[in-house]
Amino acid sequence: MAMLDFEKRYRVRGGTLIGGDLFDFWFGPFYVGFFGVTTIFFTALGTLLIIYGAAIGPTWNIWQINIAPPDLSYGLMFAPLAEGGLWQLITICATGAFLSWALRQAEISRKLGMGMHIPWAYSVAVLAYVTLVIIRPLLLGAWGHGFPYGIFSHLDWVSNVGYQYLHFHYNPAHMIAITFFFTTCLALAMHGSLILSVTNPKKGEPTKTSEHENVFFRDFLGYSIGAIGIHRLGLFLALSAGIWSAICIVISGPFWTKGWPEWWGWWLNLPIWR
Repeated sequence: MAMLDFEKRYRVRGGTLIGGDLFDFWFGPFYVGFFGVTTIFFTALGTLLIIYGAAIGPTWNIWQINIAPPDLSYGLMFAPLAEGGLWQLITICATGAFLSWALRQAEISRKLGMGMHIPWAYSVAVLAYVTLVIIRPLLLGAWGHGFPYGIFSHLDWVSNVGYQYLHFHYNPAHMIAITFFFTTCLALAMHGSLILSVTNPKKGEPTKTSEHENVFFRDFLGYSIGAIGIHRLGLFLALSAGIWSAICIVISGPFWTKGWPEWWGWWLNLPIWR
């Protein structure tokens, strides 16, 4: 891939968060940096631990490989490798890799003189993961409350946690999160289709402009949020989906131990129903 003209100007020393000039270099088109090195380290180690866990397990079937967290009896202690210790080490590696990736994004943004929107947005996804495997288990007092690493085993965990609270879809934070997920998809589909429609006019007609985009939505909805506005809205919707996803699971257990349908008792007892 040919290097763009402005890339030559920004590929200079500086802008790093840690490590100074030691790791301030590119490997082909990829910026490395200190956090690029730590990302590679944690990713490689975590992958090898997963392979080792599969090797000492009962199957190599990719659907059934399962790296389970420690038994609840271990609490917050370190467990032997074959009894959940591998899960703990893999969780450390995954968290280290995800955080390193976010900080690498921050360094690239600093070099380009951009805002920190991308690393902050990515960090919300990391927050959702950390909430599941670190924050919630800490609040519940045992690493065994984290989800297992595996395909079928993870799906089983999701199902079991849902049934622990009778009907997880009654979780109000879950309702909000799902609403944001669907609305994010709607906003992205509408924005993407609009851009493609103005850049792909009928044969022989000129490419349309942002004014055509604004007029379409003014005619369609009565209001156009604008070119920058739709991206701000999209970012807000997507981040809200991730944040409320973290909230919906962290309140289940540490702060609410009953079935989620019971939480709606206040609604049924409103005077308007009497």
